[in-house]
Amino acid sequence: MTTPLLTLQGVSKRFTLHHQNAAQLHVLDQVDLDLHPGECLVLDGPSGMGKSTLLKLVYANYRASSGTIGLRQDDGSTLDITQATPRELVAMRRDRVGYVSQFLRVIPRVSALDVVAEPLLGEGTPSPGRVEAARQEAGAWLTRLRIPERLWSLPPATFSGGEQQRINIARSLIQPRPLLLLDEPTASLDKANTRTVIELIHEAVARGAALMGIFHDPEVGAAVATRRIEIAQFRSAP
Repeated sequence: MTTPLLTLQGVSKRFTLHHQNAAQLHVLDQVDLDLHPGECLVLDGPSGMGKSTLLKLVYANYRASSGTIGLRQDDGSTLDITQATPRELVAMRRDRVGYVSQFLRVIPRVSALDVVAEPLLGEGTPSPGRVEAARQEAGAWLTRLRIPERLWSLPPATFSGGEQQRINIARSLIQPRPLLLLDEPTASLDKANTRTVIELIHEAVARGAALMGIFHDPEVGAAVATRRIEIAQFRSAP
């Protein structure tokens, strides 16, 4: 077995409900798991059990209440996401971890083509040649995900929910990253685009990425999973 890319040890998350006399809502308790390169771990369980919360803890949208979340770096060192600085988190999201959420958040008035190309441009002012190459690559992704070329110059905020989700997928996957987090990536998609996303997930696994995902459609989960866990095992009574 390969060395884990991601290791969670004793990870718990509770929320303080300030509008309810500071009551504590215990969402996850003592999560222990490893995620290896070349596998797709599917999180199973009913809505409200903490699946999306777990993804957000790994991406550091939420801070863990306790425990450690270790992400292996290229040099063999480990970044503890629970203790990472803002600068380290920016670098992590740019280079190491992709996240496909259920919602597209982009700068208004930026074209769909440039939204998808942006992760390839890195920091600083890119050269005109690099911008053009990134836009060509973005066009290839938009074509594969069936976004008509007439829409490429328009801001995605004007698109349908399914089109926005495909923009989200293209933007998140265009830059190959070692770890991909998928929060119901096919929820708004038709059958043809769902098949394409399944293919993209298989390709990411084949190149050695580690994936963790939530899938509302059990057939999609079954098609992509190399391993599954039931999230209910990490719940505890308040």
